[in-house]
Amino acid sequence: MHDERVRERIELFATILLAFATVLTAWSAFQSTKWNGSEAVHFANASALRTESAKADDTANAQQVVDVETFVSWASAVADERRTDPSASTGPDGAYVPEPDALSGFLFERLRDEFQPAVEAWLAEDPLQDPEAPPTPFDMPEYQLAEQERAEQLDVDADEEAKVARRDNQRGDNYVLATVLFASVLFFAGLSGKLGSTRNRLITITFAVVLLGSGLALLAVFPTKL
Repeated sequence: MHDERVRERIELFATILLAFATVLTAWSAFQSTKWNGSEAVHFANASALRTESAKADDTANAQQVVDVETFVSWASAVADERRTDPSASTGPDGAYVPEPDALSGFLFERLRDEFQPAVEAWLAEDPLQDPEAPPTPFDMPEYQLAEQERAEQLDVDADEEAKVARRDNQRGDNYVLATVLFASVLFFAGLSGKLGSTRNRLITITFAVVLLGSGLALLAVFPTKL
């Protein structure tokens, strides 16, 4: 009679354990799915940002090619004009002064807006007279390409999105582990009802409780996503 009462209590406890573990298994699986979905979104964002970064970098490279070609053409025109007339496009202090009617002046006025400040800063260094001056405007700090800076920022943003995606992937894996633990609780709690020995039932129930406690300890430190 006493053994029968003990078995009934074990079965009742096992039933409660099964119900509790079922809910926790479903919750862990749900959380794993949510974090994996978040991972996919962030990886997609990272990919899109890298694509935009590559486009911006291509644009910056194309702009740099244009700047180099126009600068070489302008410098060549200035040299040709000064071979013919040493005072051509030259101010009182010997600095370059663009003449709209000359080819060099025509080219100078058509330098890209982003390139103009670098060229003007370079000319202010008197590169034709001062050997210590930077060799080209491309060595000046004023030479900045907005598209290049945008490409670099997009690349940084892509790295951050990828970092978040990897974090979410780990969180999803953590919940998979919790799901396995709670599924093991279901197994051992269900197995306890199949055993004839009260001692064996107690052992399997105890093991199920230990697994349940381990899973609950993990859930306590895992972040949730709704």
